[in-house]
Order: sequence, then structure tokens, then C-alpha cells
Amino acid sequence: MRKTARYASLAVSGLLALSSLTACANDAASSTSAAGGKGDGKGTKVKIMVGGLDKVIYLPAMLTQRLGYFDSEGLDVELLSEPAGVQAETALVSGQVQGAVGFYDHTLDLQTKGKAVESVVQFSHAPGEVEVVAAGKAADVTSPKDFRGRKLGVTGLGSSTDFLTKYLAVKNGVNVSEFTPVAVGAGPTFIAALQQGSIDAGMTTDPTVATILDKKAGKILLDMRTPEGSREALGGPYPSSSLYMRTDWVNGHKETVQKLADAFVRTLKWMSTHSAAEIAARMPADYSQGDRTLYADAIKSTLPMFTKDGVMPENGPETVEKVLKAFNPNIKNAEVDLEKTYTTEFVEAAG
Repeated sequence: MRKTARYASLAVSGLLALSSLTACANDAASSTSAAGGKGDGKGTKVKIMVGGLDKVIYLPAMLTQRLGYFDSEGLDVELLSEPAGVQAETALVSGQVQGAVGFYDHTLDLQTKGKAVESVVQFSHAPGEVEVVAAGKAADVTSPKDFRGRKLGVTGLGSSTDFLTKYLAVKNGVNVSEFTPVAVGAGPTFIAALQQGSIDAGMTTDPTVATILDKKAGKILLDMRTPEGSREALGGPYPSSSLYMRTDWVNGHKETVQKLADAFVRTLKWMSTHSAAEIAARMPADYSQGDRTLYADAIKSTLPMFTKDGVMPENGPETVEKVLKAFNPNIKNAEVDLEKTYTTEFVEAAG
């Protein structure tokens, strides 16, 4: 982890505890990799894969494009979309794109596989995820202790929603072999699975959550859209959505990475001073799925998860590691160097 002198001194003195949790859900109703947004064709070309462009947890990606901040930094950013964060990770590692917007936890998982990637802008300090239970099962599933024998929806197997679901189960005395994770994506596919009984409960994000509640198709079991909800469910702050990149690319393109950080931090600051309705008005019309008011409500519910400066929350990385070690044997038996999973070098220098 590269930090400014202030953070470096804290690390040296052992006073900086960083911890975070993961989850890369996909509330995108998108199919597979579809172009999401392009710049003005001028400036340095950068491709970024997002684990669901229309998901509110990844809202800063498209909002930065819509505000014109990439262009003003001299960047020609092309945003692409995959239905799950784990697929965005694959695109990054294979070199198809230069950056990925997804959950921070992928940086830890990839390190154990010999891949060096790091979060360069941390969008959030909470997962933004919600565990919802089907309306007809609400009386039977009242906590993660009731996951035993259930079919639980996740974005995709190996996704952050999969990771978080397993952690919640293990934390509450349910072995990962005692329930069935079901990959149902997000948006309409998730809602259909809930309504048709293909899953008893599942983890998803807004705007899917808002639509489920509006349709009375399910009820909230656990809400991790706020720092308080994250601490209650996971024991600490949970840095989730982020811009992460291959470390070798970051080291070789520092000027471009700084411009990306400048643009994203500018967006995060803009979000902190504008209402959910104002944010919704800036987003593509089809993201609201015909109900702009409901979409604005979804954004309002999720806004508490976002940072204002892109800096990794204190004690975040440790929380993520704790969560992953609870159920992931690859990480449980590995020595993870958390300082190499993120850097504050660029966001600390952002104007």
C-alpha cells in the first residue's frame, strides 16, 4: 500500500488498522459485456469494466462520465458492463481492460492466486448489500441462523455476494455445505427467482431492493447499506466498491491513474453535496426503469455507503480479510499482505 507521509508514518508505528469486507453483487439487468458509456474520443484511452453499470453501488463510474469529469481530466474512458464483479475481475486480469469497478475483496483473493492488483480509489466503506427474504418465507427465515437447508440467491458463484452470504452463514453457525447458493444475477432475474420460489432469500443491491419492496415480493432481513449496518453484520467497516487495477499497470501509468483518481474523487465530493434526486437526474434515463422517484429513493438508501474522498476506511482491509478467512480455505491458509491490496497515493494527491 503506497500512502502519503501521514499514512505511512501511521503504518510504521503500527497505529493504522485497516479492514474491509467484500461483495460484488450485480444489480445490473444487463446481459454480458455491453458498452456502457464512452468519452469524447479525445485524450488518453482507458477501458474500465464495471460489475453492473446500473447498480447503485457502482454509481460513481457512470456519474463521473455523465458529469464530464473524465473528459475534463484529458481522459477518454470507455465504461463496459458485466453482470457480476467476478467477471469484471477476469477481464482485468486478462488485460482486456485497464481498470475494474468492483468489490475490494477481489484484491485479496487475487493475491493468493499470484496476481497483484490494488484498489486505487475506494468508493465505499460499507457493502451496500441487502439480504432479502421472499415474502412467503419471511416468517421462517428471520436471521442467518435460518439459512440451513435454504436456497440463497447470489449474483454469481465466486462473487462478493457469494462471499458475504457464506460469511453470514458461518458467523451464525451454519456450515457452507448446509445451504445451496444459487446464481440468479440481479434486477429482473433476481426478482423472478424470488417470486417463483427458485430461492428462499438472497443478497442484492439497489435498485433491485427498491423494486422488491415496491412489489412486496420480499422483506429486508439484513441491511448493509450503511456503515452502522456493516458494523452490525460484519463487525467493522466494509470497503466494497472501488476502482482497482493491476499493480504493474498502475506503476507504469501513474499520470493516467492520477487523472482517474482526480475525476472519481471529484465525483464523490459532488455526490456528498447533492440530493439523491439530483444524482438520479444525471444518470441515464433507462436506469430508473420507468420510475424516477423509486430510483431516487434507491439512491437515497444507498448513499450512506459512499466515501467523500476515496480513501480506504481505517480498519477496512482487516475486516475484509477476517470475513474471507472465515470460509475461504485459500485465504485462511495464506499470508495476505494487506498493504499491497490498496494505495492512497493518488486519492491523497487529488485536488
